[in-house]
Amino acid sequence: MSNVTLSIGSRRFTVACADGEEAHVAELGDLIDAKVNQAGAQGQTETRMLLFAALLLADEVHELRRSGTNAPAPAAELPEDLAERLAQVADRIENIANLLEAGAGNA
Repeated sequence: MSNVTLSIGSRRFTVACADGEEAHVAELGDLIDAKVNQAGAQGQTETRMLLFAALLLADEVHELRRSGTNAPAPAAELPEDLAERLAQVADRIENIANLLEAGAGNA
């Protein structure tokens, strides 16, 4: 496992990723940062800042699906460990949400 530090909305977040995935995770972080900037969400709480970015990204996914340009990849092209990787991402998101909720309770 490796760690990557992302800069999103002028805040720094260190996340774990698989060895060799550092550049990809950094690229995803840049995409999220661009959405935070697009939403004008800098300076908001971390929860609201990331929520705005998630909403903009979800809207893009929705539009792609609606337009039919998001055809699923053939099964042969999907990584064998996709389910495991998605479970790891879900666990990380859950941990971040728990940390954010715990921090909000202290405010």
